[in-house]
Amino acid sequence: MLNSQLNQKSQPSFEVKEKGIITTVRECIIKVKGLPSCINGQLIEFKGGGQGMVLGFTEEEVQVLVLNSKVSLSTGDEVYSKAEFLHLPVGEGFIGRIVNALCEPLDDLGPIQPQAFYPVFAEVPGVMDRIPVKETLETGTLVIDAVIPIAKGQRQLLIGDRLTGKTTVAIDTILNQKGKEVICIYCCIGKPQSSLAKVLDLLKEKEAMSYTIVVNGVASCSMGEQYLAPYTAAMLGEYFMHQGKDVFVVFDDLTKHAWVYRQISLLLERVPGREAYPGDIFYIHSQLMERAGYLKPELGGGSMTFFPIVEILQGDVTGYISSNLISMTDGQIYFNTALFNKGIRPAIDFGLSVSRIGNKAQWPAMKALSGKLRLEYLQYQELLQMTQLRTTGLSKEAEQQMKRGQAITQIFIQDKNRPLSMEEEIIILFALSIGVLDNLSSSAIKEFKEKIIEIIKKDYSDLLVELRSTQVLSDANIERLYEALDKYFQNI
Repeated sequence: MLNSQLNQKSQPSFEVKEKGIITTVRECIIKVKGLPSCINGQLIEFKGGGQGMVLGFTEEEVQVLVLNSKVSLSTGDEVYSKAEFLHLPVGEGFIGRIVNALCEPLDDLGPIQPQAFYPVFAEVPGVMDRIPVKETLETGTLVIDAVIPIAKGQRQLLIGDRLTGKTTVAIDTILNQKGKEVICIYCCIGKPQSSLAKVLDLLKEKEAMSYTIVVNGVASCSMGEQYLAPYTAAMLGEYFMHQGKDVFVVFDDLTKHAWVYRQISLLLERVPGREAYPGDIFYIHSQLMERAGYLKPELGGGSMTFFPIVEILQGDVTGYISSNLISMTDGQIYFNTALFNKGIRPAIDFGLSVSRIGNKAQWPAMKALSGKLRLEYLQYQELLQMTQLRTTGLSKEAEQQMKRGQAITQIFIQDKNRPLSMEEEIIILFALSIGVLDNLSSSAIKEFKEKIIEIIKKDYSDLLVELRSTQVLSDANIERLYEALDKYFQNI
């Protein structure tokens, strides 16, 4: 017995690894001879430190994507394959931190203690593992909450030209989650470091970092890190989703991600297809989008909502990447450059924007007040185009329709970084619905939006509490809103 125990103690522990030799180095892609047992997606270790991931094979060589940006590799170096896929740390400690695509901290706040390790490319929950959406995600942007409502667990595409306010709407949605127990993740892909710095400054100024994780995949990072960044963000969100929490993820933006994958594929000598993108570009984005959803209670009961951002050229929504993402999301919000230049901000085009499932989770009060808004606004736009061609006067009915359309336009114009609560939006829409704003000037409507909320908060604060708890406009609440409106218009 004693001899057997001594023999067990003397046996050394060892790890079996396959060894390969680098034959070619092309930026972020290396080719390796050896490693006969490795498979696609497997983790590779370099002798001098750093990691890579198997992306493909030829008859004689293995193609590896280098994940670290500060790794020096040369022909003849040894590499080792590990019999595992890429897993990265996750946990509560990541909230409020800035990390790279490998979950390494970049904010000089010390190491992050992980609570688990999750696969970066996880298996997506099946249809039977999900439940229908049932809660609204409050974006704080009135036009979206009223006309294009978003539900928790939805994938809503933000699409438009450069500098039309896509990132602003996404960041305002993050700011609006303060106090709502939603974990937010902002993933920056392929953008300049200066753009990320502005977002970080804003999040810190508005005290939003306490519930936000920032994944840094800016243009100065390696192509491997930029490619990995959105999957890392989704992986971090999945941890909280399995804990029963609500998660909101912004991918800013997937156009740059597609560019990076195109570069990687060309370095891998894969045959280019439409617009030089590889044939599997649809797959790499669809496997990402499928990770959003609302889990059934047995699997945690949490939700993960995605706002992927796509940049297009000159309003062309028929581009390869944009049309791919439109087909795999639950709706899109289209940002119109012409509207933006006219000063209508957020510059959202109703004609091309839609939310396919969000209205199922919309507040009953909001649904009742916003039901006809889209139709009224689109009719106003048509009438506006007609009046530009006519020289004769308008009928009284058309004049009234024009006034109402102008009032709707002014209601939807909203300052950036100043999200509204759902209760405040309902109050403003109620005033619009009864027609008291139709004859006011643009400046008077802007003043009304600010002052009426002040009156409600000061004299009718319990009304806001009741709206939040019931989500319905009762007869008693309607009477009190009439009182508040009377008080406002008597004092102007």
